Amino acid sequence: MRPADIEVLAVPGRPALRGDLLLAAVSSPDLETDQYRSAIRRISLSGGETPWTQGPRDSSPAISPDGRWVAFLRAGEGKGAEGSPQVHVMPVDGGESRKLTSLHLGADAPVWAPDSRWLAFTAREAEPGRYGTEDADERTPEPAAEAPRLITRLDYRIDNVGFLRDRPKRLFVLDTFEEGEPEAVTPRDYSVSQPVWTPDGERVVVIVPHDFDRIETREHDLVAFPVDGGAPEVLAACAGYADQPVYAPDGTLYFFGTSHEDGVVVASNTGLYAVVPDGKPRRLTDVETVDIESGSGPAVPLGDEVLVAVRNRGAVELRAIATDGDGAKFDDLRVLHAGHSAVHGFAADGGTVVAVVAGLDTAGELVVLGADSPRTLTDYSKPLRDKGLCEVVELETTAPDGYPVHGWLVLPEGEGPHPVLRVVHGGPFAQQEWTVFDEAQVYASAGFAVVLGNPRGSAGYGQSHGTSVVHNMGTVDVDDVLALLDKALERPDLDASRTGIMGGSYGGFMTSWVAAKHPDRFRAAWSERAVNAWDSFAGSSDIGYYFTEGYVGADPEEQRRRSPLSYAADIRIPFAVVHSEQDWRCPLEQAQRQFVALRQAGVETEFLLFPGEGHELTRSGKPRHRVQRFEAVLAWWARHLS
Repeated sequence: MRPADIEVLAVPGRPALRGDLLLAAVSSPDLETDQYRSAIRRISLSGGETPWTQGPRDSSPAISPDGRWVAFLRAGEGKGAEGSPQVHVMPVDGGESRKLTSLHLGADAPVWAPDSRWLAFTAREAEPGRYGTEDADERTPEPAAEAPRLITRLDYRIDNVGFLRDRPKRLFVLDTFEEGEPEAVTPRDYSVSQPVWTPDGERVVVIVPHDFDRIETREHDLVAFPVDGGAPEVLAACAGYADQPVYAPDGTLYFFGTSHEDGVVVASNTGLYAVVPDGKPRRLTDVETVDIESGSGPAVPLGDEVLVAVRNRGAVELRAIATDGDGAKFDDLRVLHAGHSAVHGFAADGGTVVAVVAGLDTAGELVVLGADSPRTLTDYSKPLRDKGLCEVVELETTAPDGYPVHGWLVLPEGEGPHPVLRVVHGGPFAQQEWTVFDEAQVYASAGFAVVLGNPRGSAGYGQSHGTSVVHNMGTVDVDDVLALLDKALERPDLDASRTGIMGGSYGGFMTSWVAAKHPDRFRAAWSERAVNAWDSFAGSSDIGYYFTEGYVGADPEEQRRRSPLSYAADIRIPFAVVHSEQDWRCPLEQAQRQFVALRQAGVETEFLLFPGEGHELTRSGKPRHRVQRFEAVLAWWARHLS
């Protein structure tokens, strides 16, 4: 796989299923337009597919309960409302779509009411005079000419979105059979998210920051808003985050959530909760062993079970939780799909269950799950396989204290001995998966063996595994990172004298830390969008005000001891500092301080800065920037590991 081959990475979104109608939006990078193109495809349950829309940016299909209509989002090529995602609807038997919204900042995914007539969605509403809207004097100021922002709270912005308080996310409803603008159901005082209709169609339940967002909070409530006006009702007060509520046919409201009751505010496993009449949610899954992957979509109630995607040792498995359970452990969950793969979306209707399954040779295919073996309906990854994918070998070893360490080795073609890259993922509470990883494949195709893994602090191995680095970062996680590398270097086709270390975000922190603490292990380092100094990160990052204390603590001296910047002068190997100009998760100052400290210490260092990008550059940045970054990475390692 070469850098420009990201164009053939076709990724299906979460599927929509009703009867024999199966729809999914499939997206891929487009280097010519420097955008991501997506169109909705209709997939036959017996195999084969046809275009449902032509794009260029269609997404989020939702089929009405009566099976007659499809609502979806379509974004154009212009600015403002023209270029923002807007709600469209079209009949399932074909025809032209109707545009239902023209909101300046666009709309989020639509959700059908039980009557198949009304839709609910959330959308950001700009303060007058901001984001290209008219002010009180009917002027439309450029961004640099907008009025100053008065900021009174810590949670005023978020990476990859921007400022929040001057464009709250409101709940809207609209009648698809009538002309007119959608009606706002919630006020501008706070943002809401994840709408779901009550079974009677009279209210919409959304997630609201606790106590209607009156102060900064890391807890959520589930609140029902009557669509025809009236006072909202708090259905459940959650002890942590809440996400993706969904009603079962019997009227039970389920949602994903975390709990902060035990004092853990980071590295918390996500569980399945049910709302009970007294308003205190009941957790149906075990806190330690079950970690739901909410990014794979909401739970799907099916009979006396609820389907969820669960993280497990690099896999994302589709499993079923009994509705009458309480604190079910991982091994108690019925398996629908498991193995060396990751379920990135799923849906069910009647007795049919479909899933988007990614693996070591695919970025995602639509699969029907049944009593027999899974049946794959699509072949989106054939162009990728035609480009050539390198072999992936599972690695297992132990750290010096005997703790098990798990990971993978991506091998180049040829006999070797190959130079080696130790690539560390971000998070840290995330997991490297049993799926195609474009970065590792590009590096391996260029001749570098790539070692990947999930050291302590990662997700998918139990909550204790994730919390083991809380107030302990840069200790056992380092042991695991190096132990996995040593395991790989036992192979005769790898060259232990030519190793490099690289990573982004937490992986960038680890790169900076290891380069200072173990400089003799590596020839060079590539540290990307890293946390280098906890003291300034606490105030400059969008999440720093709680993340720093959660992982490191509030003591300034301890923050200094845990900061790679404090040891920059100990680095003796060539060092690349790589960052995005608009990164608000690990802000630019983190890179600037590291670069200056390295240069002043006489370290051979370079600073590569990507304009206009945020923290998600390597995953969802501009396609051309992603290719340019790949080219820079390969040039760096060709120079230092030749």
